[in-house]
Amino acid sequence: MKHLPYLVSVVLASSFVIAQPAQAQVAYGSYVGVGPTVGLSDGGQIGGVLAFRYKLLESPVSFRAQALIGQSTAVVPTVSYDVPLNWQTDAYLGAGLVLAGGDTPSPVGNKISFALQPGVDYVVPNSNTVIFGNAIIAFDAYRDGGGTALSLQGGVGLRF
Repeated sequence: MKHLPYLVSVVLASSFVIAQPAQAQVAYGSYVGVGPTVGLSDGGQIGGVLAFRYKLLESPVSFRAQALIGQSTAVVPTVSYDVPLNWQTDAYLGAGLVLAGGDTPSPVGNKISFALQPGVDYVVPNSNTVIFGNAIIAFDAYRDGGGTALSLQGGVGLRF
């Protein structure tokens, strides 16, 4: 009984504190990275990728650009919607354009075309290192007969 006033004051004080559950945030940080790319269409092609991500803080949107360098070069700017999977990982789906030209196809074709880019970013804990992987699906990507181009790329990036 002598502890009843303390118990009542603790209950009343705790009723004013509103606890909210913790939620995973999209992995913060923009980055630039490099890695390999593999074009899976038109006979296959191996090359390199230079990747860039600019993350809009407190928004699940990122601006991305990738330069795919193979037999020819293509630049793929996209806008992505990022979905957090946990504190270090987010999946995303981007939409944009493949900017390619010339007679020789790049890993994603040789024509300006619409592209979808699903992917995953993983931030290595306690570092500025990002491991990324994605696919680029380019629709109507070839001058000679259209067709869909598919490339897979991944690599390591540095957050800034």
